[in-house]
Amino acid sequence: MTIPTKDLPGLLALMARLRDSETGCPWDREQTFATIAPFTIEEAYEVAAAIEDGDFPHLKEELGDLLFQVVFHARMAEERGLFGFQDVVATLVAKMVARHPHIFAEVERPENAAAQTEAWEALKARERAAKHASILDDVPRALPALMRAEKLQKRASKVGFDWDSAPRVVEKLTEEATEICDAQAEGAGPEKLEEEVGDLLFVVANLARHLKVDPEKALRSANAKFVRRFGHIEASLKAAGRSCAEASLEEMEVLWVEAKGMEKGE
Repeated sequence: MTIPTKDLPGLLALMARLRDSETGCPWDREQTFATIAPFTIEEAYEVAAAIEDGDFPHLKEELGDLLFQVVFHARMAEERGLFGFQDVVATLVAKMVARHPHIFAEVERPENAAAQTEAWEALKARERAAKHASILDDVPRALPALMRAEKLQKRASKVGFDWDSAPRVVEKLTEEATEICDAQAEGAGPEKLEEEVGDLLFVVANLARHLKVDPEKALRSANAKFVRRFGHIEASLKAAGRSCAEASLEEMEVLWVEAKGMEKGE
């Protein structure tokens, strides 16, 4: 069977071949919505990473991987008689047309991007009100926890449930950190400590929102910084014929400070 290589029908045909009950790939045939979902999330992050790195050849590959995830889910749905890929496209097109009346209908165009964003949010709010009992109902549970925390808080803020300034959030941050120390001093168990740490992280996400900082991006940057600086520790010790396991915490701390100075040009 020859599969076209440069068009969407070819991709759909390839997916059908992989899932064929008799001649398909055993691994692909065994997959379900639940088993594929983690890969879908991972591929979305790979797209974001390629964009962040400015690696556009890699972005082309990652966008393909993400598209494959959509096709995979659509094929499984079609096999169960739920919907097909064409239905996914039709639903998307209908939604985009409805959400852009200034383009596809005779309505006044927004003056700028900010006005368009405001109109977009108002339209989505009306859609949510028609579908859900709570304004929080459609914030996806599968989002990374930090991202979901920010979105929950942002949604609640639209109806006035919010602190009025970043300094107020910092006060709450201090309060939550103190509660962790108190719980530990009182011999709290793992479940209580997990709850208190969760409260602290939730407030951190809120602080990021007030400062107009993307908490996921900020944490990714912090992770990358840690990797760079720890890499300096490893490289320095290796050059001296040693490993981290052989070095003291004090020695590694000196090298950590050295790495910080190098990044700052000191």
